[in-house]
Amino acid sequence: MRPSVATATKFANPTKVLNLLKKHYPNAHCALVHSNPFELLVATILSAQCTDERVNKITPPLFLKYPTPKKMGEAPIEDLENMIRSTGFFKNKAKNIKSCAQTLVERYGGKVPASMEALTLLPGVGRKTANVVLGNAFQISSGVVVDTHVTRLANRFGWTQSENAEVIERELNQLIPEKDWILISHLLIWHGRQICQARKPQCQTCFLFDLCPQIDV
Repeated sequence: MRPSVATATKFANPTKVLNLLKKHYPNAHCALVHSNPFELLVATILSAQCTDERVNKITPPLFLKYPTPKKMGEAPIEDLENMIRSTGFFKNKAKNIKSCAQTLVERYGGKVPASMEALTLLPGVGRKTANVVLGNAFQISSGVVVDTHVTRLANRFGWTQSENAEVIERELNQLIPEKDWILISHLLIWHGRQICQARKPQCQTCFLFDLCPQIDV
């Protein structure tokens, strides 16, 4: 018989949670479809306040037409806006990906830099986007990627009491071994989509039930 919420621990053991997530999601990976660091960078910028599924629908024709920073930097802004319109905030995103591409050409010879400092100086790139690119394009563990799923699960597990992404990242970086910083975000995102959903978490069938305090559920 499963324990009630009242008897559950107030803090989910990170090591046990991580091990179970690895067991249940052995193929967890970045959901944004890409074939190189530039594509991942653009896709991640477009994913702000938009689903990865939607981004993956619009990026194939976008990258086919503008496959390099040089070509995207030269693209008419109106064309970029039309191609990414369905991702939301398309005017600002179009401006950012065009400016970002131009900056890559002007400062880095058309290559995506592999450092947090350089990435976060690019238009439209914050720490979350930089962590995504560094981790998935360069296999550099710069920090845990914190999106809405990671924020929700980290709070439900009792790993944080914050909604601030940078605060949550610092706290998760302390709880999770550095070698798992890249993977943990994928695991939490997969679990958040499949079981620990925002409105209707499937607690009674969740393999983490016995570990999870279910805070604010």
